Amino acid sequence: MFSGIAAVADHFGIRVVGTEPDGSRALNAALAAGTVLDVDVDSIAADSLGAPRVSAAALAWAEATDVRSVVVDDEAIVRARRQLWERHRLVVEHGSATGLAALATRASQPRDSERIGVVLCGANTDPSDLVD
Repeated sequence: MFSGIAAVADHFGIRVVGTEPDGSRALNAALAAGTVLDVDVDSIAADSLGAPRVSAAALAWAEATDVRSVVVDDEAIVRARRQLWERHRLVVEHGSATGLAALATRASQPRDSERIGVVLCGANTDPSDLVD
C-alpha cells in the first residue's frame, strides 16, 4: 500500500511521511540502513503494520520521493485510535491510528501552509475493545 500511495503522491507533488509503531519499524530501519533488512515485530499494530521487512519497491519509492519515517509508541497509537472513536465514531485498526498518533505526539508536524491527510482503514480491527 505504501508504494502505491507514494507513487500517486509524487505524481501530484504531495509530500509523504510514513508512520510506524516503535515495535514494527521496517521502513524506518530500511531508510536508516539504505537497504531492506529484517526487523523484530512486537506492536499492538502488528496485524496491519507487522511486516518484518519492507519491499525493495517500497524502499525505492521512499528514497526517490524523500519520504521520511516517523516512529510512535503503542500507547500513542491506542490513544489515537480511542480518540477517533470517541470524537468521530470512526472505527479504525491500530495501524491506521498510527498516522494520527504521530501528529498528536508531535512526532510529525506539517510544514507551513501544508494541509494534512491521514489514510484510515478499519479492516483489521475488532470494535469490541472500543466500548467500555
